[in-house]
Amino acid sequence: MRILLVEDDIPLAETLAEAMTDQQYVVDLAEDGEQGWDFVKVFDYDLMLLDIMLPAIDGFALCQRLRSHGYKMPVLMITARDTISDKITGLDAGADDYIVKPIDLGELFARIRALLRRGSNVMPPILEWGGLRLNPSTFEVSYDHQFLRLTPKEFSLLELLLRSNRRVLSRSVILENLWKTESSPDEHAVKVHIRSLRQKLKTAGADEDFIETVYGIGYRLKSFA
Repeated sequence: MRILLVEDDIPLAETLAEAMTDQQYVVDLAEDGEQGWDFVKVFDYDLMLLDIMLPAIDGFALCQRLRSHGYKMPVLMITARDTISDKITGLDAGADDYIVKPIDLGELFARIRALLRRGSNVMPPILEWGGLRLNPSTFEVSYDHQFLRLTPKEFSLLELLLRSNRRVLSRSVILENLWKTESSPDEHAVKVHIRSLRQKLKTAGADEDFIETVYGIGYRLKSFA
């Protein structure tokens, strides 16, 4: 899951980004409304965490712009004032929810999970493929009832493949979805993670080609039809 955080308070933004990264979200950080708008035009986001008081374009105006251009990702607004007027203005601008500073991380994660569920009605809570089961809420993965110990990036890569439902993912698409823009490695990193995932799945009893290579294009899960 990829989240855009638009927040000009850099210490707060870095703290929130680190906490969300620990929860296995990929987080991009924009420091003002214009930069946030530029990010949205380039990348697909599952959710935006949007401060109200921003340079260039404030949160209300950015949210209105998003909705007027047809962007439908959930928007969770951050407000420093727990006032009804701010909440009404934000909701009228197109926001889906709000959270008040100082931000409690437990509440933040609960609101993010709720918004992602609301915006992803077609996605089952447990992702399954053959003997594989992945629980996005508990970060547990098993194959034929054997639990797999995965790194955060391996988990995110496997979740991306499961949600793609046999669509072939190129290495560049995988990089775009799993790494922040400013810290994206080269495509060799994808090969390394795919190789590790295959080995762990094979050890649990999966076929060697459970993750198929479509040569010259990318990767997908093996069909069991």
